Amino acid sequence: MNILIDDIPFNKSLFPFGEVRSMAHIRLGILTLFEKWQFYFPGKVFIASEKLIHDFNEPECIEYPANFIPSNDFLKEISRENRKIAFAPDCKILEHPWQIFEFNDWAIRQDFGMITEGKISSKIHASNQAFSPENIFIENGASVSCSVLNAEAGPIYIGENAEIQEGCLLRGPIAIGDGSRVKMGTKIYGATTIGPFCLAGGEIKNSILMGFSNKGHDGYLGDSVIGQWCNLGAGTSNSNLKNNASKVKIWSPKDNQFVIAREKCGLLMGDYSRCAINTSFNTGTVVGVCCSIFGNTPPGKFVDNFSWGRDKYVFEKAIADINNWMKLKNREITSLEIQSLKNIYQ
Repeated sequence: MNILIDDIPFNKSLFPFGEVRSMAHIRLGILTLFEKWQFYFPGKVFIASEKLIHDFNEPECIEYPANFIPSNDFLKEISRENRKIAFAPDCKILEHPWQIFEFNDWAIRQDFGMITEGKISSKIHASNQAFSPENIFIENGASVSCSVLNAEAGPIYIGENAEIQEGCLLRGPIAIGDGSRVKMGTKIYGATTIGPFCLAGGEIKNSILMGFSNKGHDGYLGDSVIGQWCNLGAGTSNSNLKNNASKVKIWSPKDNQFVIAREKCGLLMGDYSRCAINTSFNTGTVVGVCCSIFGNTPPGKFVDNFSWGRDKYVFEKAIADINNWMKLKNREITSLEIQSLKNIYQ
């Protein structure tokens, strides 16, 4: 049985995420939405906008909307029954970008149960102080030393070849992705996901770094979502709560107006965007794709795609700069990524 994830109606509803690549590649919890389905149906999951299957109407192909986030139990039941099953109350519907961090506590717990079932964690090094070690799972090759791991309030997952350096304070639920590095003295509160090959430092709370992104220095990141291949300069911080504690409004390009989000909402930053040192982001700031933020004043509450300071990025320079950043992690931009960015630019 094949699974078709229909993302086409939803990619534009989660700006700035779902712009460069399908919303099915959004990371929520430990895994991306695509990877959650793929875990139970390896090689049998297809994304509508990527057109990887010739006939979506095949009898053995069942379809789910991409904004439907399945629970572990739901996926188990589908794989066991081998048929389409109606939505269940323990699943989620993703309709707004801020729900990515809002649902992250639930999603980490779901993915933790899925990934660790029947597996044995690597041993916790004696130099660490661990609370509720039964809720801590360390994959092979990970290095964790001289840190405090508190999993009493939620699980802590540390991926393959990740590094947790000395003096870190981790309070679950937390997921640290494969190959990521958490620098000395970092404080991470739940519910936070540091995706694969990221750099984390300073103070982070209830936030997601999708993958290959850096927040490597002091500064606060809270109730925020950072896309892939982003970089936050040293000292960068965001506000996540208004001075009058009223609900935060964020700019929605789809609705062409500010919409009410929730009491706490920090920074929503699209793929390939970066900011200079000591940048201060207001509550509910939305930064589009491929922006370079710098200047003497804080950025506005909405920074459009391909902004370069107060001007527009020259496309060729934007691609060259992205490639320079990717080379720092031994990657290079692909022709598919360039074409996707060109479509957005035009």
